[in-house]
Amino acid sequence: MADQATLDEIDARIAILRDNINQLIEQAAALSGAANESLVADRIAEQDEKLEALLKERDALAKAS
Repeated sequence: MADQATLDEIDARIAILRDNINQLIEQAAALSGAANESLVADRIAEQDEKLEALLKERDALAKAS
């Protein structure tokens, strides 16, 4: 059975990553210039990868319970 505290921790981390992605999208909209847009796009991709990994981890834990 998956530990509820572990699932809650993963859910909290997922919420933080989603908020980070939203903030980065807002920053990208406010910035101009190819260098800035590229940097923000890279940061969004990095956060998105972390989010996908956490979602998979949460799904695996939920299935184990």
